[in-house]
Amino acid sequence: MRFGVGSRTVGRGGRSLGGGLVVAVAGCLAGALTACGAGGGHGAVKPTASGAGAGASSAVAARGGTIGAPGSACRLPVTFALAKNWKPESTVPDSTGSTSSPASTGSTGSTAPDDDLAAEIADALLHQGPVTAVCEVDAKPAGHIGFLRVWTGEPGAADARSVLASFVGAEKGAAHATYRTFTTGGLSGTEVEYRVTSEILEETKTERALAVTTPDGPVVVHLGGLDDEEHRAMLPAYELAKSTLRVTAH
Repeated sequence: MRFGVGSRTVGRGGRSLGGGLVVAVAGCLAGALTACGAGGGHGAVKPTASGAGAGASSAVAARGGTIGAPGSACRLPVTFALAKNWKPESTVPDSTGSTSSPASTGSTGSTAPDDDLAAEIADALLHQGPVTAVCEVDAKPAGHIGFLRVWTGEPGAADARSVLASFVGAEKGAAHATYRTFTTGGLSGTEVEYRVTSEILEETKTERALAVTTPDGPVVVHLGGLDDEEHRAMLPAYELAKSTLRVTAH
């Protein structure tokens, strides 16, 4: 079963992927593509030996809702608990398949060339390595600037470590990746902590992700954040998601 194809979203770190597609992409076209979170390109990533500590926080956030199951905000190959007040939103197109704004068409109903380009860039930003963004969980209602994002891929032979390495390698500016394995709820996976440098913002910050494989394909759960302070503040939400991760029952 395919759990997510395409999206109406753009952005990374503290910028929402949901809604405002044309406006967000216009900012990228103005020369801030990296700041908008382009996932293309290959950073100089130097992974350390598997099993090395990734510095993950052991604190777990207070539990709110759950996503992943049919009927939840995001249907996924896995389910996991959300931190209290974090707001989930699917980034999969609606049933019509349309992701364009009403303002993106002229009086004749045709799509403007600039909007076609915006949609093309948006589509590129939503794919990172072998996976596609299908859900984001906004931390702003809980007082933080950042997102927990879920990416899914097609079923195949790749293991969690390979999927995660490809995901990190496809993020421009990524380096100093430290991998380790984990188990939870009958699942075995790999997680990574790495540093990302933005050439435009001239800042470096920590990001974290985990990957597991399921019968419906690989799943990557990623935690970014506006900066290192916000990232550390959101780690308990990431730990809650990891500790409650389960394969979705069919």
